[in-house]
Amino acid sequence: MSDLFWLTDEQMERLRPFFPRSHGKPRVDDRRVLSGIIFVNRNGMRWRDAPREYGPHKTLYNR
Repeated sequence: MSDLFWLTDEQMERLRPFFPRSHGKPRVDDRRVLSGIIFVNRNGMRWRDAPREYGPHKTLYNR
């Protein structure tokens, strides 16, 4: 699937102050998860139909 949505470096820098700090467990890739959330919402998809490149659909839903 070549039409996936990915946040740019500039967009990630603007969002970085709003990310919670990690407490013990390492955080998953924020760019991957946020891009997946935006992709699902823009396309009106169900969480479980999110492309695999964004990671587990449960992670997208929980974030």
